[in-house]
Amino acid sequence: MPTARKPAPPVANPRRRNVAIVAHVDHGKTTLVDAMLWQSGVFRSNEKVAERVMDSNDLERERGITILAKNTAVHYQDCLINIVDTPGHADFGGEVERTLSMVDGVLLLVDASEGPLPQTRFVLRKALERRLPPIVVINKIDRQDARPQAVLNEVYDLFIDLDASDELMEFPVLYTNARAGTSSLDAAAQGPDLRPLFEAILRHVPPPRGDLAAGLQMLVANLDASDYLGRIAVGRVFNGRVRIGDEVAVCKLDGRVERTRVTKLYAFDGLKRVDIEEAGAGDIACLAGIADITIGETIADAEAPQPITPIAVDEPTVSMIFGVNTAPMAGREGQYVTSRSLRDRLAKELLGNVSIRVEDTESPEQVRVIGRGELQLSILIEMMRREGFELQVSRPDIVTREADGQRMEPAEDLVIDVPEEFQGVVIAQVGTRRGTMTRMVNNGSGRVRLEFRIPTRGLIGLRSQFLTDTRGTGIMNHVFAGWEPWHGPIPARATGALVADRPGTATAYAIYNLQERGEIFIAPGAAVYEGMIVGENARSNDMDVNVTKEKKQTNMRASTADEAIRLVPPRVLGLEQAIEFIKDDELVEVTPSTIRLRKKVLAANQRPKPWQAE
Repeated sequence: MPTARKPAPPVANPRRRNVAIVAHVDHGKTTLVDAMLWQSGVFRSNEKVAERVMDSNDLERERGITILAKNTAVHYQDCLINIVDTPGHADFGGEVERTLSMVDGVLLLVDASEGPLPQTRFVLRKALERRLPPIVVINKIDRQDARPQAVLNEVYDLFIDLDASDELMEFPVLYTNARAGTSSLDAAAQGPDLRPLFEAILRHVPPPRGDLAAGLQMLVANLDASDYLGRIAVGRVFNGRVRIGDEVAVCKLDGRVERTRVTKLYAFDGLKRVDIEEAGAGDIACLAGIADITIGETIADAEAPQPITPIAVDEPTVSMIFGVNTAPMAGREGQYVTSRSLRDRLAKELLGNVSIRVEDTESPEQVRVIGRGELQLSILIEMMRREGFELQVSRPDIVTREADGQRMEPAEDLVIDVPEEFQGVVIAQVGTRRGTMTRMVNNGSGRVRLEFRIPTRGLIGLRSQFLTDTRGTGIMNHVFAGWEPWHGPIPARATGALVADRPGTATAYAIYNLQERGEIFIAPGAAVYEGMIVGENARSNDMDVNVTKEKKQTNMRASTADEAIRLVPPRVLGLEQAIEFIKDDELVEVTPSTIRLRKKVLAANQRPKPWQAE
């Protein structure tokens, strides 16, 4: 006998809408939120507001990407629309999964020229799994190479590919120019403002459901902190009400239940948090006064606590070893240099970042940090160095698992967009990394889109090589696809390193004589130590070099009477390029002001020789 379906909870608040904006990197999410904030009257007409105001983090502004999901709210007519701006990069997918637990619908943003890309598929799949009704927004309609109709067909293909139900396929389509703040239902005629978009949100995103009379249930999806109030839990109230002074129960992830009292309650209004006395089902609210709350826990009724199923997050696939800086120059530039401060900082990161894990290693001075990808881990390292930490990190490695007695490794779907003349070199480069081409599309615009399935290992170090091969004109995106049997060995960096054989100061004379050996990473006057990597050898073997050598004076001339020597500018590696460059026996030394490369074993006479390493 079939079981009766549970009746849907009643509409909690018909004047609320909770919506997330999801898209691929750089398709215009944050710019669209800017326009929505302006047109809903959040800012005064003469107020000075930074561009991409939601990207409040320095790193987000520099890179032009959203790293942390953020909440805002706008008023339209008599409705309050809670908007969550989510990251587009799959490395920050943990942020996306958390925010989708708070909303009732999504705005799927797609570039009118590029169309759906890997992260579009990733974020849409997450939304469809939660059966969230989508509104498709084709953005950047003003681009010269815009092809809205073809892109819309690609979006339909993507929905079909992801097995979307007929109900979810009935989505409205809007055409926007987020930079100009316009939207329209017709690609050929742009409207004067975003009113059609606001109307579509009110019409197609359902009001939140929940029972105001039931016991309190609030799922914590994000965390904030205040110097005065301590930890602030951000989440959605699914059932019941919560007021200031109420006693509540916190259902911990390990099954324990702790009682506490609510000291402060906030809601979002524009970019500000405003004090409120009460929040009810369907509201997105912030609670202060709960000391050690973490993401995924439920704030529930004190008398009869009922936890909500915690947020499911995809497993991390890439690991790196973070360790205390042991180089000879350690402690000169950083404020936090001990293993204790390193572990405390990573423990703090775990509270707000559900998509990384931290494991102990054999050494108390090192920990293994496991995340979604190179970008996520390099962003974490960059944030730590800006906070004053000194550390050294290893080459990224992948996480493997055993299934049916077989070794499995993560694989990725890789999409590459390049000018036609570079497609040969790109296919060859990906092929050496065990990549298999699955699709090739040429729209006749002079650029080709290549799609590959590639093991995650093959992506380590690929980006910098790819940019060199395509002279900076290629675009590369990838997203986790699943677990596959081990693909076999992948060749590491083909070139060796130029390694300093003594401490001292690099001289122009020494660098000039080493230039023909390979590419130099340091400028004259840089402090070096034995075991520090100062350049890339043109050959495959490592070479110990004296980069501190000075020109000696003779009977005929002083040592300073030098000919005019011409030095090739050094190739200065950023953090991500350094992490991609190193081999397994090398480390990146990260301090607040410097990034150096070094050998794990500094002394040349203690390093294993190539034939011993094999």
